[in-house]
This record gives sequence, C-alpha cells and structure tokens, in this order.
Amino acid sequence: MNQRPTIVVPQTDPRADYLAHRTEIDGAIQHVLESGWYVLGREVESFEREFAAYIGAHHAVGVGSGTDALELALRASGVGPNDLVFTVSHTAVATVAAIERTGALPVLVDIDPVTFTMDPNSLADVLGRSHRGRPKAIVPVHLYGQPADMPAIVELARHHNLRVIEDCAQSHGAALAGRMTGSWGDLAAFSFYPTKNLGALGDGGMVVTNDAACAESVRLLRQYGWRERYVSDFPGLNSRLDELQAAILSVKLRHLEEENQKRHAVAELYDNMLANTSLVLPTATPDRKHVYHQYVVRTPHRDFLRKSLVEKGVGTAIHYPVPVHRQPAYQGRLPCAVSMARTEMAAREVLSLPMYPQLTVAQLERTCTAILKVLE
Repeated sequence: MNQRPTIVVPQTDPRADYLAHRTEIDGAIQHVLESGWYVLGREVESFEREFAAYIGAHHAVGVGSGTDALELALRASGVGPNDLVFTVSHTAVATVAAIERTGALPVLVDIDPVTFTMDPNSLADVLGRSHRGRPKAIVPVHLYGQPADMPAIVELARHHNLRVIEDCAQSHGAALAGRMTGSWGDLAAFSFYPTKNLGALGDGGMVVTNDAACAESVRLLRQYGWRERYVSDFPGLNSRLDELQAAILSVKLRHLEEENQKRHAVAELYDNMLANTSLVLPTATPDRKHVYHQYVVRTPHRDFLRKSLVEKGVGTAIHYPVPVHRQPAYQGRLPCAVSMARTEMAAREVLSLPMYPQLTVAQLERTCTAILKVLE
C-alpha cells in the first residue's frame, strides 16, 4: 500500500498561533470559566468595542460565524426576498450562501485578474442591464487579504442607490488609501474562523457599521428578535459570539498588527525567491495594504505543481477550485450577466502556498527550493 507523503510544511497552522500566545489565551479562558457567564456578557461587549475602534467604526456586533455576519448585515440593510445582490463567483461559497439565506438572489460579476477582487468595470456592465428583481446591494469580497477597489464600487453603489456590505472574512487589518476594509461600506462582515488573520479557537463573526439603527437591528436579529427576554418583536435567529471566543479574540487582536507584518515579511521572501520563475506572483498597488491571508500564485500547470509539492512535503491549498456558478448546488440557476472568463481562469490556475505568521525561514526555503526544482 502506498503511504501518503508526510507534510513537513503545512499550508496553514492555527495551532502555531495558539502556541505563540498560549499563556495569554489560557489566562483569558480561565477568567471566563471562573466568571460563570458564558454567553453575551462583558467579554463580548469589550471585544466589540475594541474591534470597532480598530476598524474605525462606531459599532461592532459579535455573532456566531462569518456567514451569519454577512446574512445579518444584509437583513439589517433591508435585503430580502426578490431583491438582487451583486457579488463575485470567485469566493468562498459562504458569500453566496449568506445572500440566499435572506431570500435574495445573488447576481455574479467577474473579477480583476490581478487582485482577484470584484472588477468595477464588470460591475458597471451588470448594473447597466435590466434585471428581474429589485437591485438592492453590492457585496465586494476582499479576497486573500487584498482590498477590493472600494472607491469605484462605492461610487457605482451611490449612483444606483444600492447598499454596500463588505465581505471582510479574509481582510482583518487590510486597508485602502489609509482606510481599513470594513469602514468603506454601509456595513461589513468579518469571520473569526481559526485560520483567519484574526482567528478564534472555534467559530465566530462580527458585523461592523457606523449606522446605529443597523447595529441595533443586528443585535436584535442575532437573538430571536428579542428586545425583552423571551419576547420576539420579529423573527430572528440564534447567532451569538460566546464569551470564551470573545476573550480569546481580545488577546489575539493585541497581536494582529505584528502578525500581519510577519505575513508581509513572508510574502516579501516569497517575492524575492520566486521572482525569476514563471509563476504569476501576487501584487498590491502602493495605496493598498495587503495583509496576505493567503499568498496566491498563478500557473497553468497548477495541478502538476501542487501534486509535486505534496510529494516533497509541502502543503498547498486551492482557494477556490470551482467558481460558485459552476458548483452543483448553483449551476444553471445563478445569473451571470457578463462573461466570467477571468473567474474561471483563476479557478484553474490559483494555488495558495504556505502562509501563516509563524512560518520559519527554513520552511520558506524548503518550499521555494521545492517549487524551483519542480519548475525546472
């Protein structure tokens, strides 16, 4: 029987991040355990204030997951059945799933081939066409830690009287023109899944906004629509960030900028070591702060390269191998009003190399040496 190759360099390693801050995290967990209060207490309230201040927003509301955060942000914006929400197909399926959970219909547009984020030209083309349904919102996705072109997207949204809800699941700390992602739209949704730049030791999410009414709506929606306990003013759901995760995230937030800098240093080493290869490397314009949630390269020989790297002990991932509109659950029923050629090419060619703050120089050198040998 053939044995699977041993992965010496994992593509991501959330355990390494826990170990890096183990003493602080363990202390925070112990404090919560001894408090006797485990849901929607002081830890959640404190982290909400800290995170809002970090993003530069007035309000932050902790919820159960990033998918829930996006759904609740949309619902707080008034998005519902028969509404149209414009987003991309090159994203985690959670983006589209959250839109559909509101009863709205996702309308998919193509991406910019350099940033992998929503192409404003493709969006303008789609918005200029007639649609069945009510155009209501735009959900740009800040993918891989790279900000989308928010000035252009916001301008289009205002022209067409649409809400902007940012999907910031992969962009904690990213910025454009000095403004954090999460501070450009009407609302923003963050995920704290363990592999994120700011990751919990479980699941969690956050809705961020400057709109007090929308923030209050999310607070009610996350807990059955209660203003008074056990009395629902309107239908809501159970989506609460728990005290343990909030305490852990408060610890990790204190280290986020430093760890994003480490990710940037890892990216620079990749840039230098792979500069003379045939790979298309990630780039960021001077006005963008890329936080490298993933370091994603492109090659038409992606599948061969990935298989060869696994054989050499290097883990990789594909974010994402199948565009949403090509997935079995959605194929044929999600409208693509424009060509998705760049989206489909990205799905064939993207490869995420090992990327996390604790990645060592030795691991980087092993990865790049393996890549160079394969490409020869």
